[in-house]
Amino acid sequence: MINWDSLIADCRLGLEDRTYQNDDDIRSIFQRDYDRIIFSSPFRRLQDKTQVFPLPGSIFVHNRLTHSLEVASVGRSLGNLVASEVKNNSEILNHRLIGEIGSIVSAACLAHDLGNPPFGHSGEYAIADFFKRGEGLKYQKYVSEEQWSDFTCFEGNANAFRVLSHQFEGKRKGGFALTYSTLASIVKYPYESSLAGGKPKFGFFQSEKELFRKIASQLELTQLSDNPLHYMRHPLVYLVEAADDICYQIMDVEDAHKLKILTYSETEKLFLNFFHPDDDKTILDNISSNLELVSDLNERIAYFRAMVIGKLTNECARQFISVVPQLTHSEKITPLFNFLPEPLKSAMDQVRIVSQEKIYNDRAVVEIEIAGYKILGTLLESFITAVVEPESFLSKKLLSLIPSQYQNQDHTMYGKIQSVVDFVSGMTDLFALNLYRKIVGMELPGIA
Repeated sequence: MINWDSLIADCRLGLEDRTYQNDDDIRSIFQRDYDRIIFSSPFRRLQDKTQVFPLPGSIFVHNRLTHSLEVASVGRSLGNLVASEVKNNSEILNHRLIGEIGSIVSAACLAHDLGNPPFGHSGEYAIADFFKRGEGLKYQKYVSEEQWSDFTCFEGNANAFRVLSHQFEGKRKGGFALTYSTLASIVKYPYESSLAGGKPKFGFFQSEKELFRKIASQLELTQLSDNPLHYMRHPLVYLVEAADDICYQIMDVEDAHKLKILTYSETEKLFLNFFHPDDDKTILDNISSNLELVSDLNERIAYFRAMVIGKLTNECARQFISVVPQLTHSEKITPLFNFLPEPLKSAMDQVRIVSQEKIYNDRAVVEIEIAGYKILGTLLESFITAVVEPESFLSKKLLSLIPSQYQNQDHTMYGKIQSVVDFVSGMTDLFALNLYRKIVGMELPGIA
């Protein structure tokens, strides 16, 4: 059984001694989490961060902001479906908080990409590669093995936890001051980078290690080891992960159709694979009837996409109720997608194959990945040199470009490097590109 009474806690990071909820509040404390995120600067910057395809263009495709909003929508549905089932369990003590599962998952979904750098996932690889093989390798001897692993395995998810929880210069204690449950629900890999096996899969940097320990202890997450620190997942992470998987895999297919990377017939076939001719006959008949009313091909694909997302949402909620109580006792992390029945499982496998072959290897996608490597590598080298050697003329000028919130008071080599990673990873695509052009002398301010 899942101990929901300890896992859903309404205390806020940094404001543990305060109580906000009262009977007159029109928003629950978890709905306040959602609002704090959506009105924040890091969230707004997601509108100019690449999801997969380059931005902007004559055809609108998803950016990180629209993706996050869609994930939050699906996450709310998943959470509400699960909450309605959990409420039927008479052993639950606090039914009011159980009813907030949808709000918690939705807020966590909204925040899950806040730590992602510019230029899509290639930005993560670019930062990690800078320290593994690039100019950043020379700093390895100045930091601990655990700290170095934070950089060489740079992970957007761990960076999101830092963005949400770290007290940046001039900011209040507790970062966004979110509830413990919302914060724990975004951490897909609840262990430190030394356990990542060289892969970008870990949940918190060394700088936030004790913060996560505090949250995990309060929520009574099962601790698997202390050094390195390793906990079991918060159960709601499975729903956040499922919402993300549903949206990015299905929406990438729709975007690829809009950009004519996939034909209408190819896209229609991919979506029809999710429905069994016999078991889903009524649904397929309804789809066929509705498509007769629509001639616009993009609108037809959008309808298909909506039906697929609806089916995946219902099935993931069902699988959560079925398998997650057992998963909470297993050290192995297994996504809900692994438990999808047929034909959903085979349909998703086919989406992944086509995405890898045609979408993620499209020329425009590859070109922005290459550009991201070059741009982020140059920015990291320039600004890390400036914080490490601050007395030179160029360093002083570069340091004046770093906003005060990123001026880390940790003056160790780890802290200095981290301040630059904070700055660079928080940039939008366009800001990073423009700053790169100015630093390398390709563009001068005020000169067209």
